[in-house]
Amino acid sequence: MTRCIPLSTGKPWFWSFAAAFGAWGLLVLFLNGRGAEEAITAALAFAAFFVIVGLGQMMVITLGPGNIDLSIPAVITLSGCVAMRVMNGQDAAILPGVLAALACGVAVGGFNNLLIHLLRMPPIIATLSSSFLVQSAAISYGRGLQVQPPQALQDFATSRLYGIPINAIFAVLLAATVGVMLTRTVYGRSVLAVGQNARAAWLAGVHVGLVRCVTYVLCALFASVCGVLLAGFSGGASLDMGQEYLLASIAVVVIGGSSVAGGRANVPGIWGASLFLFLLVSMLNTLGLGAGIRLTLTGLIIIAVITLAGGETSQR
Repeated sequence: MTRCIPLSTGKPWFWSFAAAFGAWGLLVLFLNGRGAEEAITAALAFAAFFVIVGLGQMMVITLGPGNIDLSIPAVITLSGCVAMRVMNGQDAAILPGVLAALACGVAVGGFNNLLIHLLRMPPIIATLSSSFLVQSAAISYGRGLQVQPPQALQDFATSRLYGIPINAIFAVLLAATVGVMLTRTVYGRSVLAVGQNARAAWLAGVHVGLVRCVTYVLCALFASVCGVLLAGFSGGASLDMGQEYLLASIAVVVIGGSSVAGGRANVPGIWGASLFLFLLVSMLNTLGLGAGIRLTLTGLIIIAVITLAGGETSQR
């Protein structure tokens, strides 16, 4: 059986945080030294959402070439709408609302796996197809929805503990849990083994189909969690709330040092890359650049960071 390689803590991990620190330094420079602490606090609060969806996308991508989940934005939207409608602004209904949102994630993740495993559809096509169905359901269910989140949920999503956003603390704990799961559990080692060589993992007794199913379900679950927290953070659900998280969820995985060839995950790098993306956009907004220029520069800077990170090393 191919040896399971632990989470990388090498150069890609370093470069994601180096890029984030550089973006923060430039942002503070453009602000003439003002707002350094506020920039860090805002970065932690907003990057937490990138981290949550990035962790799910990372596990899917770690399964090997071709594995990717394009249904994340639709799951975020549907989960946020379902949670807000079930909660209806009542603190007592938070738990049923969260459970309903998580049920949406399980259903979508299971459906994605059904398309991939039984119908033999490529993951990119399967998840793209399901995203259209899920987004249509979200539009039908959430059209005209104007429900404020319960106060307790809003407080959890926006409050701070000793100056640190609570949602960032939650994302750190979630990332730590995923890191332990990938390195210390049978499931996590199976994910890495499948990503390195699926046939070798199967010959060694790993239930490849089950591992893939669980991974896609977990990815959708993380997107559902993000949808609930995002609705609480932004004061309610909207039909475009998940739009920016498709490319962001992929970018933080690649910039963070996980291998797009599969078999290698880098949990700390997800945090570094998420902070970098938010601070980069903040810096470009501070410069007053137009949307087109911002997108172009963002793409070029991301390419530069990935190049500096050193590229891929085959695990096969």
